[in-house]
Amino acid sequence: MDRYTGGAQIATMRELDGESVAEFGHCDRQSWYALMSGFRDANLYQTWSYERVRYKQRGVVHMVMKKNHTVVAAAQARIMRLPGTRVGIAYIRWGPMWRPSGSEEDGEVFRQAVRALRNEFSHRRGLLLRLYPLAYRGRDEAVGRILHEEGYRLHEAGKSDRTLVLDLKPPLDELRAALDQKWRNQLNQAEKNGLELISGEDEGLFDEIAKMHGEMAARKGLDESSDIGHLKMVQRGLPEGLKLRVVLCRREGELCAGAIFAAIGTTGVYVRGATSDAGLKTKGSYVVQWAFVEWLKEHGFLRYDLNGISPDANPGTYHFKRGLAGKRGLDVEFLGRFQVADSALSEWIVKEGEWLLGGYRRMLRATRSLRATPRRGA
Repeated sequence: MDRYTGGAQIATMRELDGESVAEFGHCDRQSWYALMSGFRDANLYQTWSYERVRYKQRGVVHMVMKKNHTVVAAAQARIMRLPGTRVGIAYIRWGPMWRPSGSEEDGEVFRQAVRALRNEFSHRRGLLLRLYPLAYRGRDEAVGRILHEEGYRLHEAGKSDRTLVLDLKPPLDELRAALDQKWRNQLNQAEKNGLELISGEDEGLFDEIAKMHGEMAARKGLDESSDIGHLKMVQRGLPEGLKLRVVLCRREGELCAGAIFAAIGTTGVYVRGATSDAGLKTKGSYVVQWAFVEWLKEHGFLRYDLNGISPDANPGTYHFKRGLAGKRGLDVEFLGRFQVADSALSEWIVKEGEWLLGGYRRMLRATRSLRATPRRGA
């Protein structure tokens, strides 16, 4: 990996402190996963295989930051350029990782990490750098302040994602008692329906969920495409201990519900799920979710992130997740996506490209809506 210690290349770069050294390049799979194991905030989106499956080696760059020869921060970036040019974007989701296991987090480490990332991607490579930190409003305001001080600005100010995070520290019986009463009643009923649970890491389980997802999409009139195929390929590159976990529910051999989960660092994350037509009657999704909560407790995880809520756009899913979060769940808002561009050309190209892509997607949604609307007299 290339070593970078300060601002020698471009005058406007901000030098790192004298103790920090940032290295950029392509980590091999084994080294990256060994490194990830040292961070509490390690997550699926920073795994070696998550971006590598789609963008291959040329489209993925790693940063490893050391302080006094000890790794203190790391990040995996996805790189996309306009063909034949240097302009484009570097995107880091839920990174950098900077909260080491077994020690207190240090805001200065975060500062040096985002400074090094700007120096490398925005200054040296001429890319727009977009960063989506794993940080929440009301808890991580220092992270937002550091980003602003280092020249980053909110992308789409005023917009931010929300999620529900369940605190798993209390005993399991207390967590069950803290469920929303209606959700707990549904779980009790589901457990009396003679359901069979299958859980594991086998790739074949992804195929079963994919079939259910297609059925669910048709039922709800949704876009049938999903990223389950991508997740299946990601699974092949994940090592033991970091693999995605699949939970399926059957009744009399018929598949009812299923979900894919990640359990990395100190937090479990709900990734994707589906329910068959039969599952609506058996309430299998309640059993699937509770089975994963039990598994997280058994393996010492501290939190369960239900991975996004949208009360207005998707009220049904919101109420389901809200019921599971119950009294122990926190409704939290992410700080948002931040970006910096020291190349005006990259900033303009990315902005215009995203505007065109957004228009294309809106056109597709409108076309699907028209197709789904029954014609008079039909």
